[in-house]
Amino acid sequence: MTDTTHQDLLIDERGGVAWLTMNRPARLNAMNTGLVDALRNYFQSLHKRHEIRVVVLQGAGRAYCAGLDLKDRVGAAPRDVQASFDGQHSIRDIMIAMRECPQPVISIVQGSASGGGFGLALASDIRLATPDARFNAAFIKIGVSGCDMGSSYFLPRMVGASVAAEYLLTGRFMDAQRAYQLGLVSRIDTMPALQVEAQAMADDMLNATPLALRLTKDCLNHNIDAPGLRAAIAMEDRNQVLCTRGGDFQEGIHAFLEKRKPVYGQTAG
Repeated sequence: MTDTTHQDLLIDERGGVAWLTMNRPARLNAMNTGLVDALRNYFQSLHKRHEIRVVVLQGAGRAYCAGLDLKDRVGAAPRDVQASFDGQHSIRDIMIAMRECPQPVISIVQGSASGGGFGLALASDIRLATPDARFNAAFIKIGVSGCDMGSSYFLPRMVGASVAAEYLLTGRFMDAQRAYQLGLVSRIDTMPALQVEAQAMADDMLNATPLALRLTKDCLNHNIDAPGLRAAIAMEDRNQVLCTRGGDFQEGIHAFLEKRKPVYGQTAG
């Protein structure tokens, strides 16, 4: 078990699951430089972290993440184009790393998930929400485009073009019930109940072989943009052949037949 405490991001690694808690509750976990750097660095490190197999992301206090901490920008001198791109990339690289890391990411959203916080939720593989959860593309309300942090890619694929346009063009809040109806979130419950459910989901994922879990996420991410059925099935065929190589496949079969928890080797593929 590893318990690492940073000022802005708490990291608790246990039993193959990393629990990440954004830790700026007084600011509704709005992203400052420290939190941005900590999230980006952690997710970018996961490719070589075979011992970490699932990630759960949540926020301390009464919100998930209220987006960029605008107080950091008040009175700041205008930046040149290159500096602006550098700042933009420092945040958007978090969402890219979340999607490209081989570990499934479960987000537990309570309270506000706005702007960049909305982007974090959308970049996750599974979203669970408390009854007071609210999502919005706040960007358009502060003078910039409503399409930011991957929102124009993720949201139409999850809820359809018309609904995505409604929220990205207006900046309106989507409440938890609407998010559930649209399939954006998988479950609505209290925070303690969702934390239990996230651990239960992670435990189910840990029953998969390490390679199978990684390749399943990889296949889902690629096939959402697959040009057709044959391309999608070709990716699936590749995964199945790769997964049947090595000892973990046989261990998975034996554990299933013997109704016990599998014990996999140290190689993750």
